[in-house]
This record gives sequence, C-alpha cells and structure tokens, in this order.
Amino acid sequence: YFPVIFLASTAINASASKGDFEHCKSTVNRWASSSLHKDVKEDKHILRDLLFFLHVPRTGGRTYFHCFLKKLYSSSQECPRSYDKLRFDPSKSNCRLLVTHDDYSMMSKLPGERTSVVTILRNPIDRIFSTYEFSVEVAARFLVHPNLTSATRMAGRLRSKTGGVSTLDIWPWKYLVPWMREDLFSRRDARKGGSTTYSKSNDSYDMEDFVMPLHQYINDPIARDVIHNGATFQVAGLTNNSYIGESHDVRHCVLKYQILGEYVLEVAKKRLDEMLYVGLTENHRESATMFANVVGAQVISQLASSTSSSLINNNKSEQGSWIPDSESDTYNHQNGSTLKNTSDVPSTGIEVTNKTARRHVPQVVLQEITKLNSLDVELYKHAQDIFARQHSRMVQKLVGPVSAHLLLGLESSVTS
Repeated sequence: YFPVIFLASTAINASASKGDFEHCKSTVNRWASSSLHKDVKEDKHILRDLLFFLHVPRTGGRTYFHCFLKKLYSSSQECPRSYDKLRFDPSKSNCRLLVTHDDYSMMSKLPGERTSVVTILRNPIDRIFSTYEFSVEVAARFLVHPNLTSATRMAGRLRSKTGGVSTLDIWPWKYLVPWMREDLFSRRDARKGGSTTYSKSNDSYDMEDFVMPLHQYINDPIARDVIHNGATFQVAGLTNNSYIGESHDVRHCVLKYQILGEYVLEVAKKRLDEMLYVGLTENHRESATMFANVVGAQVISQLASSTSSSLINNNKSEQGSWIPDSESDTYNHQNGSTLKNTSDVPSTGIEVTNKTARRHVPQVVLQEITKLNSLDVELYKHAQDIFARQHSRMVQKLVGPVSAHLLLGLESSVTS
C-alpha cells in the first residue's frame, strides 16, 4: 500500500515540476522574443538627444562620469540619478544625461528613439573580487559602533538628517552592505565572547574569524540573487531592481532553471550590439580614448550647435540634485571612521588593486566563481568582440583605411 502511494506522489511531483519548467520556459521565451524583435535604431553610431550611461557596479564608471561626462554636460542637463527609483524625473527640462546603476528596464521610462546607451564591462572574476572587497570595506565602517543596533540607528539618523542618498540606498549595495555588516558584527561578538579562537591566515580572502570568507560569500543565496551574472541581468533589465513587472517573473524562472539563462544572454548580447559605446575596464587607456572619440566628440558637436557654448562648462552640481556615487562612498559615520582607523579590525589587505592577494585564492574557488558567472563570462567575450570592432572603426575614421590597416597590424604584432 505504501509503495503505491509513494510512486503516485512521485509521479505527481514530477509532472508538476515538468509543468512548472514548461511554464517558465514559455514565460522567458515570450519575454526574449519580444526583446529581440524590437526595432533597431537607424544608426546606432549617432548620439541621440539623451545619453543613458548604464553603470555596471565595480567597472570604473565613476572615472568616466567625473573625467568626461561632468565636463561635457552642465549640471542643468544632467537628469537626477534615479538610484533605486528615488529621484528620477524624465520630464526634467533639458535632461540630456542619465548615469545610474539601474538596469536596462530604465529604458521603459525614457524616449527610446531619442536615447543612446553606453556601458562598461569588466572581467567577471575580477568584478566578483571587487564587489566582495567593496562590500566588506563599506560594512566595516560601521564597526566604530559598540553593536549592530547602534550602527543601524545611527545610519538611519544620518540619512534622514542630510536628506541625501547614501550607498545604502543604491542597488546593489543596499542588499550587500547590510548583509556584510550583520556578518561582521556577528563575528566580532563571537571573538569577544571567546566562542572562537583567532587563526592566522595568509589568505586575505579566507579570514573567517573576522570576515565572511570569499568561498562562503559566493555560495550564499544573496550572492546568487544579486551578484552572480549581475552584468548580464543588468544589461538585460532583469535585476531585482527592475522597473518592469514582467521582469521579475522572468528573473525568477531563470534563477530557478539555469538552462533558461541562454535566453537572457542572447537579449543582453543584442542590447550591447545596439549601444553607442561598450568599454572594457581592463583596456582602460583604449576605452578612454574611444569614449572621448565616439561619445565625447559627438557631445561637443551637439553642444556647439546649441544656443550657447557655455553649456559645456564644468558647472558645480545644483543644490538638492547631488547624489553620492556608490564607488566613492561619501556616507560618513560618527567621527568619520573607516576600516583603516578601526582598532578592532585587522588589516586584511583587501584592496581593489591587491592582485597579489588574489593569486593566493585556491583554484577551486576561482573555478566556482567562473561557473557561477557563466553568463557574464560569455557576455564579456561578446563585449570584447564589440570593443575590437569599435576600435578598428575609430582608427579608420581618424587615420584613414590604409593607415588604419597598417596601424592595427602593428598593434596586433606588439600585443602578441
């Protein structure tokens, strides 16, 4: 009697599971088909009225914003950065520039035919390291407080007092920093209570007495939800911060059935193909040069034909419209303390540029990061191909086809 019931139950569960997968496949396929068949702009190489800088976290986008865009656009032309739907107003007069960590679903609020999109991608493994490091760095600033309750209350008071937007308001840090903050306080309490013993380690990414080890960080459900394949989900418009309701159903299905991620990857690739510019963090010099020639030159040309040349002055931000950039956190706590002057926190050597420490990370962890970010790995390869074509086109435009052929050949021989 029991085996019969068990087998019947198993069959029902298997049928339900298959039905759920087919439903998810249909949902994702419908979204992908709709996204892939949208009209393409007549000439993607021409800058439109509005420039949307889709800022993927930890790619160095802040450099482009401060070194290029703030010098090209006046503060009156900059759209209030939305950062988690807090301030964005697409109807702002003369709004010509939008820089935000919000995903591609932001396009649903923008005039599509009059908007050009640019972005920068980074090697997925390096971006995971940088995301971990920044999460720890910002969370550790709270350790000047005696306990987690005090730190949380102070954070709330300061944010309400200044009326500004801190890193804790910005995706994805609004999820990652509180998570790491709670973990840091928990480990500190354990050390003080004597329930753990200090163990020395030469691996900056595996100091479990003080901070969540990298291998634990990458396997946590929060990391899977927010971090892994983050660039692909952001370019596709499927982050958990998406503006479009349908996106959340698609995202849920893709996270549940990883094989459906191929649909998302194809959409993300197409959107990169349609962008005005795609830079690479690792090719910083070439990316900056290309950005200046592809984007900067067209902005200057547009502004030169406008009513006043004063629009290209590097004006100071308007009061009430300034938002701190998450990659240069300006959120200060009492006494302005940071990780560097917190006596209870050991020097871990965790820095964005600490490539030496990264070499000591076990190969199995690197392989796990690569596996967990398989979509981002493929998207990055596609971005590299786009970058190569952009570079070739830029060189031909600047020096002519014959000279370009010789120059690209020389660059190739030098690189090899």
